[in-house]
Amino acid sequence: MLDSQPRASYPRIMTVQPNDSILIVDFGSQVTQLIARRVREAGVYSEIAPFNAAEAAFERMKPKGIILSGGPASVTTDGSPRVPQHFFEAGVPILGICYGQQVMCEQLGGKVVGGQGEGEFGRAFVEVSNRSALFDGLWKEGDRHQVWMSHGDKVAELPAGFAPVAVSEGAPFAVTSDEKRRFYGVQFHPEVVHTPDGAKLIANFARHVCGLAGDWSMAEFRATKIAEIRAQVGKGKVICGLSGGVDSAVAAVLIHEAIGEQLTCVFVDHGLLRQGEADQVVGLFREHYGIPLVHVNAETLFLSGLKGVTDPEAKRKFIGKTFIDVFDSEARKIGGAEFLAQGTLYPDVIESVSFTGGPSVTIKSHHNVGGLPERMNMKLVEPLRELFKDEVRALGRELGLPEIFVGRHPFPGPGLAIRIPGEVTKERCDILRKADAVYLDEIRNAGLYDAIWQAFAVLLPVRSVGVMGDGRTYDSVLALRAVTSTDGMTADVFHFDPAFLSRVATRIVNEVQGVNRVTYDFTSKPPGTIEWE
Repeated sequence: MLDSQPRASYPRIMTVQPNDSILIVDFGSQVTQLIARRVREAGVYSEIAPFNAAEAAFERMKPKGIILSGGPASVTTDGSPRVPQHFFEAGVPILGICYGQQVMCEQLGGKVVGGQGEGEFGRAFVEVSNRSALFDGLWKEGDRHQVWMSHGDKVAELPAGFAPVAVSEGAPFAVTSDEKRRFYGVQFHPEVVHTPDGAKLIANFARHVCGLAGDWSMAEFRATKIAEIRAQVGKGKVICGLSGGVDSAVAAVLIHEAIGEQLTCVFVDHGLLRQGEADQVVGLFREHYGIPLVHVNAETLFLSGLKGVTDPEAKRKFIGKTFIDVFDSEARKIGGAEFLAQGTLYPDVIESVSFTGGPSVTIKSHHNVGGLPERMNMKLVEPLRELFKDEVRALGRELGLPEIFVGRHPFPGPGLAIRIPGEVTKERCDILRKADAVYLDEIRNAGLYDAIWQAFAVLLPVRSVGVMGDGRTYDSVLALRAVTSTDGMTADVFHFDPAFLSRVATRIVNEVQGVNRVTYDFTSKPPGTIEWE
């Protein structure tokens, strides 16, 4: 179910606010972040605040509209989350989604009833019965539209002032509205791609109902962040850890634009990067941008420490700790830095911290979330913390980074170590590097690179019998992975033509010594993750 597990976190708040914004109140839905994405895609700035911190966010932002997210709780349960009551008296439009619709109706005098086995999960259809400003230019009376449902509870009685707008098989009030107060409730999830017109409905709420211009852009974000960085840092020195990926690179270029020579980058090369990646990073920052860069070749240190380590979390923790040790040592040599810059993104934090702040299942730890600031007694500068991956790429283009760098597929901080299940050795890293390069080369040659969110090879801890020439081989098995996604939160497998996969497998077996069998991973996320470890 979309709202089955409360997992989320919230970005550090921007100190310089756009004039027009929408506050998203999070009740713990796994897809709340998608609401923010849809609002931003409409050219309107949005921020997410947990329900128990929504009042402070409202006072600070003075938003022109409010969206109430879905969530795993039941409105019928004592102690379930609520909306600050004065939001309904603030005179701003409100859109409630799933739990958000239910809690709004309950707090305004309506009635919500528990599931009783009559919920809707997955694709459903709504029939529009009345006109609503939410639908202007999109849906009209008598229309039938596909949506995505994920609910057990439902609204059974409407509050005063509300009217039914659309019905589904399992929800008599699939859409409701109070046009006078500009309150709208939808039982389905417009933020997910499985509701085909969902993004348009959210854009209609932001632009038409709330009356916002839709002129928020990456150019505005850039200017806002530069002002914010300058205000935060003053005349202080900043050090930034470069990983070789897009996130830290964009963060570094943005910070350099803001404070110039006050920034020094430290590139810890752990020997777990893709083929030619270290040279690309050094060339881009030293030669193209002229940013002060310390390049530390620490391959021997990392690989010796990974010897015999097979548990994926143990690998991540060792790499994270060792990165901190090396980075700390180099920072001390530089001396005088008060601030630490990181390329932390929304998804980094979402998968590392629970929505409630209490115990939750950690899917995987992220080496760039926590650790360094406490160890080094430094203040954090995280200019990308509000952004999703595609927004970071857009910002990179806005900053003039080369497309070949900005458009690169995501790469994990621990690098190839988590694409080698089992023990990590230099030999296995070299095998994987070569195979991965062949795979990506074929993807680019086929013109498919930009159609794929992430593609990579995994060197399995499995050996298989093969025949090459007249001899018997007993070598490693390689798995290929390619997915499509918009933000990395969910992902679908990319469906290559079988002839393409056959061509890639032939090249790898012929060109990469140590591999005699190639497989393809067809698993989506969920139930799998994008990376194997």
